Amino acid sequence: MAPHTIQYCNQCGNKVVRKIPPGETLVRAVCVSCRTVHYQNPKVVAGCIPEWNDQILLCRRAIEPRKGLWTFPAGFMEMGESVEEAAARETLEEAQANVHIHSLYGMYSLRHVSQVYVVFRGTLHQPEFSPGEESLEVQLMTIQQIPWESLAFPIIREALTHYVEDRQRGIFEVHVGTVSPIKNVL
Repeated sequence: MAPHTIQYCNQCGNKVVRKIPPGETLVRAVCVSCRTVHYQNPKVVAGCIPEWNDQILLCRRAIEPRKGLWTFPAGFMEMGESVEEAAARETLEEAQANVHIHSLYGMYSLRHVSQVYVVFRGTLHQPEFSPGEESLEVQLMTIQQIPWESLAFPIIREALTHYVEDRQRGIFEVHVGTVSPIKNVL
């Protein structure tokens, strides 16, 4: 469970208390003055496995956490965008690549960081790409070239493991699961 970070009401600025509001079953931050109930919910991360022929596009991170390690384009959704739009935007920002999002690939819960990862498969419009501000390097790779020992996060390893298995079978499924942190990683 994530630590409680709300201390003051975003409506009136007064202190909040932690209690179960009427009609609820969970402890929430509730304003003692205006009685606003504040909800803290997981963040949604949208990602894309961009494909071009028999290759996928991966990015080497230029930012922390896990700077210098490899990932597929992914990041937090912004207000007012769909999850598909977020995945395409992240691909453009991180890899300077335009992608057509064509199918949901996986949805993974990351309880330890209160995130939900929604991963899509997408097709590059053209094999044109370059590092964005958050990437040191961007590269098309075959599944044999995936740098397994240099992947940035357990979620990336999980999704790419499923991707390789599905690709070898020739059938892509939608994957759902919970990914836990790996102990003693780098």
